[in-house]
Amino acid sequence: MYAVVGCNNCSNLWLLSDADTAQTANCSRCGKTHQTRKLRRFFESDDHAEARQARAALLAGKQGANEAFQKVDSVAEMERQLEDADVGVGDREYLERSGFDTATIDDAEAAGDVSSRGSKSRRDVVTDALREQERPTEREVLDYATDRGVPAEAARDLLKKLTQRGEASESRGRYRLL
Repeated sequence: MYAVVGCNNCSNLWLLSDADTAQTANCSRCGKTHQTRKLRRFFESDDHAEARQARAALLAGKQGANEAFQKVDSVAEMERQLEDADVGVGDREYLERSGFDTATIDDAEAAGDVSSRGSKSRRDVVTDALREQERPTEREVLDYATDRGVPAEAARDLLKKLTQRGEASESRGRYRLL
């Protein structure tokens, strides 16, 4: 069972899973500790995607964006569209615009002088850290990510965003993927 719950201090909304047996939960925005049994449940569902959709609808309502939200198929579909979209500047273009000779970088990679991070995004690396480790601490997630080429601050920000979006949970300093 998944529940959309809210902080009575800052009005942040997040997902709470019944699989998480912790007696307390910390607000990802203000850090306030709440007793999970006392948290107000705005929505409950056995389906994680449905709970995420409900949280998104509640957030849209709080921001007066109900009309815009109605035009979106689903949160999951919107994420897929963003991942598929050619948004932003690619690594090669960024390096070229920054004055780096990408041919030299390619030669160094081919010679084994530098390691390539592979095709995984930073977000994928952080989610892998949560998936592959048994309830890791923030430090363990950061160590995993930095070993795979993700800067510690970027990994910390991604971990925070995953928690805020309800894709991960944190309890007593331990994280898990929902």
